Amino acid sequence: MSTIGGMHGILASSVGVTCAAALTLPLTLSAPAHARPQAARTEPAAPGSTQSLPLVPLSGDRSLGPDAPEQGLGRRSVRTFSLVGVVWDDPDTELRGRVQVRTRATGANRWSGWQDIETHNHEHAADPDTAEGSSGRVRGSTAPLWVGDSDGVEVRVQAQVDERATAAGESPLPRGMHLELVDPGAEPAPRGAVTGDGLAGAESAQAYATYATNTDLAPFGAAEIPALSRTETEREFAALRQGAPHAEPYIGERPSIVTRRGWGADESLREGGFVYTKKVKAAFVHHTASGNNYSCSQAPSVIRSIYRYHVVSSGWRDIGYNFLVDKCGNIYEGRAGGVAKPVMGAHTLGFNDDTMGIAVLGTFGNTKPAAASVTAIARLTAWKLGLYGADPRAKTYLKSGGGNLYRKGKNARLNVISGHRDGFATDCPGSLLYGKLGSARTAAARYQGR
Repeated sequence: MSTIGGMHGILASSVGVTCAAALTLPLTLSAPAHARPQAARTEPAAPGSTQSLPLVPLSGDRSLGPDAPEQGLGRRSVRTFSLVGVVWDDPDTELRGRVQVRTRATGANRWSGWQDIETHNHEHAADPDTAEGSSGRVRGSTAPLWVGDSDGVEVRVQAQVDERATAAGESPLPRGMHLELVDPGAEPAPRGAVTGDGLAGAESAQAYATYATNTDLAPFGAAEIPALSRTETEREFAALRQGAPHAEPYIGERPSIVTRRGWGADESLREGGFVYTKKVKAAFVHHTASGNNYSCSQAPSVIRSIYRYHVVSSGWRDIGYNFLVDKCGNIYEGRAGGVAKPVMGAHTLGFNDDTMGIAVLGTFGNTKPAAASVTAIARLTAWKLGLYGADPRAKTYLKSGGGNLYRKGKNARLNVISGHRDGFATDCPGSLLYGKLGSARTAAARYQGR
């Protein structure tokens, strides 16, 4: 059984503070802004890599340059990659149009058909007026698309033809568009706990701080946080509430959670420190819109790719979601800071305060989510919301940080387990996953003993 002595401070975490090491909480400092280069750029070889290729006009008057209504890249061979997306300079500019890509599997001569990439992605972001949202590093981006091991690519972006897109002085497509090709790197070898001499260099300091946030739940550097029985979970809950009046806890058994070390996060990529909010009042459920063509054994690679896309390509401080779930029901730690703590994510524009974001790997507009995924959502929320006294069947008030459904400062009454579309006008988490949230709420409450 894991140790629990240091967890009683979790519920008192401060708003918007960062932790440079496990026990130190200085104020967060945003990184300096820097201009995005317009030439092709490629990161040096590392555990994973990103190729960034500028898009060019495809047809018509090439003298239009960035004002061309159709841009892209013709078929070409590239270094191996597994995930694609398109980014552009201004995160406040929406891509109104269609993005399609086709790829060639590594070592094959056959090309895929054209695949659509979800263009509406700006609602997955840090809140306005936060250090992350105003860092100057954030770029506009499509959703990422998982294509598997590939070494050839072709992309086309076509502007939507309407009055707004053709207004005088307005470019029909965002400026500075680049195709991002992400290689997640090799699968991490099976890992046990770190014994003290397994870390070295600057990356180790970042990794050390990350691993330390979960040491009340599992050994330092463990690849997985183990599931607990109800008795063990309630004992852990009691340690959290030392000094508080005794009450029968409503909390689900702690599920098994694959840590960042378990899925192979390169801790040197993310911004240092951790940002916390006060509590966890609600959970927003998302889909990653990255497609369903992955196996559960590939899920860590998909997550490493999304992490790299969020940080390197989109300019976020870390992966946006607090947790991710695959089609087999495995639960993964997302944004660093500790799975039991109120880590502020960048998942639901306007409602990242006092919430957590859970993303199911896949696209669920026309595909049903696996029953195991829905069960994992219920078990995770029963435990995590239970730590903060939240009833999964209830509603709560959340103050909007600004969005297209609720103005900034508006107190919105939302379900404790909500879909992304409840806080922002979006298709996320897909109609077929959204339709399962009622059963997830009921199951989560049952797991809590309500």
